[in-house]
Amino acid sequence: MSTLSLPAQAYLLACDTGRDRLPRRQGVALLVRAAALTDLVLRGLVVDGDGRPVVTGAAGTGHLVLDDLLGDLAADPHRKWRGWVRRDARATLQSLEAQLDAAGTITLKTSHVLGLFPRRRPVVRDRVEAARLHEVVAAALRGREPASRVDPGAAALTSLAAAVELRTVVSRRDARHHKARLAELEERAGAAVPALRKVVRELKAARAAAISAAASSGSSG
Repeated sequence: MSTLSLPAQAYLLACDTGRDRLPRRQGVALLVRAAALTDLVLRGLVVDGDGRPVVTGAAGTGHLVLDDLLGDLAADPHRKWRGWVRRDARATLQSLEAQLDAAGTITLKTSHVLGLFPRRRPVVRDRVEAARLHEVVAAALRGREPASRVDPGAAALTSLAAAVELRTVVSRRDARHHKARLAELEERAGAAVPALRKVVRELKAARAAAISAAASSGSSG
């Protein structure tokens, strides 16, 4: 797998390199946050303890996003996985973008919507790496190799993309057709993946309820 951290890989996977943009920033923020939690699990620094992430080692990883999260986990051991996926997700995304920009992996361009609201657009400089990550996920999802032998990082990246419904990577058809395979890959990724899926479903349900309420209010008026 790549020398990039798992959240960095997830970010590149979500980027639209053809249009130099990052669709669904809220969803990507949650993806990056869950990927950071999963990365710590894969490194053996965090384990599941009764539905909560438990820090098992204080050694640094050399990745600022991961080390910041590790410190937060150690300071607040009572929060459940789902809470950690949601907590500070936007700040984690912004921190990761700043680091990738400083490293030359991406170039952040800022424009303004209606001349007022700032919007960040990432230009991926290493498009070969971004394309390779898509190939890694495709191989993990559709390959003939048993799921138990898939690289843990690839299994986690694929599971995370499916959980956040990143359709440019795992289409609806793929999600249906490879449902059993995805379940096997997810077992190797840790508790942050199902927590991410729950958060995504909660947000979708809240959005649908808000739309329904607005429609009802409009029709009654």
